[in-house]
Amino acid sequence: MDNGPIWLDKAIFYEIYPQSFYDTNADGIGDINGITRKLDYIKDLGCTALWLNPCFQSPFGDAGYDVEDYYTVAPRYGTNEDLVNLFQEAHRRDMHVLLDLVPGHTAVTHPWFRESMKAEKNEYTDRYIWTDSVWAEPQEMGCIRGISDRDGSCAVNFFSHQPSLNYGFYRPAPDCKWQQAMDAEGPLATREALKDIMRFWLKAGCDGFRVDMAGSLVKHDEEGKGTIALWQDIRQFLDKEFPKAAMVSEWGEPDKSLVGGFHMDFLLHFGPSHYNDLFRCDEPYFSRRGKGSAKEFVAAYRENYEKVGDRGLICIPSGNHDMDRLARRLDPEEMKISFAFLLSMPGAPFIYYGDEIGMRYVENLVSVEGGYGRTGSRSPMQWNKGLNAGFSSACKEKLYIPQDESEDRPNAESQSADICSLRSEVKRLIAFRQKHPALQSRGSITFLQDGCPLVYERTSGSQRIRVVINPSREGAAIPDTSGAILYKVGNAAEIRDNTLHIAGGTAVFVEK
Repeated sequence: MDNGPIWLDKAIFYEIYPQSFYDTNADGIGDINGITRKLDYIKDLGCTALWLNPCFQSPFGDAGYDVEDYYTVAPRYGTNEDLVNLFQEAHRRDMHVLLDLVPGHTAVTHPWFRESMKAEKNEYTDRYIWTDSVWAEPQEMGCIRGISDRDGSCAVNFFSHQPSLNYGFYRPAPDCKWQQAMDAEGPLATREALKDIMRFWLKAGCDGFRVDMAGSLVKHDEEGKGTIALWQDIRQFLDKEFPKAAMVSEWGEPDKSLVGGFHMDFLLHFGPSHYNDLFRCDEPYFSRRGKGSAKEFVAAYRENYEKVGDRGLICIPSGNHDMDRLARRLDPEEMKISFAFLLSMPGAPFIYYGDEIGMRYVENLVSVEGGYGRTGSRSPMQWNKGLNAGFSSACKEKLYIPQDESEDRPNAESQSADICSLRSEVKRLIAFRQKHPALQSRGSITFLQDGCPLVYERTSGSQRIRVVINPSREGAAIPDTSGAILYKVGNAAEIRDNTLHIAGGTAVFVEK
């Protein structure tokens, strides 16, 4: 496999939660046309690609991750024609769009599941994972049962209204005849159905997919070998029919996902990456208190980076719809230093909508559409100082999720006009990254120091840039540092006698 579409080499992604981005029809819910209207704002920031969270027809028990129809845009967002127009308008601006693909489960209202519930065998009987008795529960999977004439329990992937699609078992248990092998007729039919969905949207103009729970498809697959093989088969299909399609996995194990044929893999907010040691813990590394640590993150990143080699990219998002906002733990100045890090690491950066202006986590909200504790990170985008922060002209009570009510809530219009704002700093950092190949997706990285400051070098061809990140309020001296300071975020920094003297709350880029 090659390293993917060339545009990924300089890609900066902007993640959009459609229902919370921009409402054009005053119903209190964001829509596809709202995204299209704001493309110029996203391009002005410097982002070159979008990741849209699910926008397909759904009962919205899990904010659209419970898909009812993979081929139809949810009416509350608009039409398929609106989405195709978004693709076209993005391409006109030399931008790309990834859709969120949910291959592991559907809604209980999906026609496939309704058919699979029937006692009579049909085309969809084996589309989901059913046991052969209502009294038998799929071990460690949870289940739906007692809701149909069919005798059996159906495995679920997360919420109890998300039945698990059947891609087979890597090691079917001999005493459980209902556990089908990966090459059985039902699992292979599910795989082909997934290819058909991808084929439909790629023909419509999307540029690829971010794949939800990509490592979870094949069951009893602890080492991921079956799931890797499944994605390698899908990669062959894409290489044949859509060789320019970009694939990003929510897997969190790049040594598996990239072998499987993905171009990029996310560091997840759970699991062994220690990613949230940096941003979302009691003492985050990027707090000026200087009590946090990046050591375990660096160790985990090094291990993954060495395993991956040049097969693909490891991506570090500012956040996403499943995480607390950066601003829940960090203030705007601390976030500037965080973005100096995020925008100088290998792999394509992902900016969650509103993180560029420091939108806050909205505390103590009642769960909306399965958000629970995540709901506070999904509040409507704050565009200006007007009604509903410019998100919608609907009455406040109709908004999809309540907004931050603070008088000083950040907004995009004010920050765009303020050269000292967080958004302006993010915009400058993106432009700086795009000018220097060493800082882009495929530039190599070598960590020189994993304490505070964090020091690493990025290299591409003959260009070598040393990055020094000092979030602590305490100053520091970095010996054996010579060259020219290309860019600085925060406070004072200078090179004297082959030593970089850097103030607290500062990030520096030195060309060697």
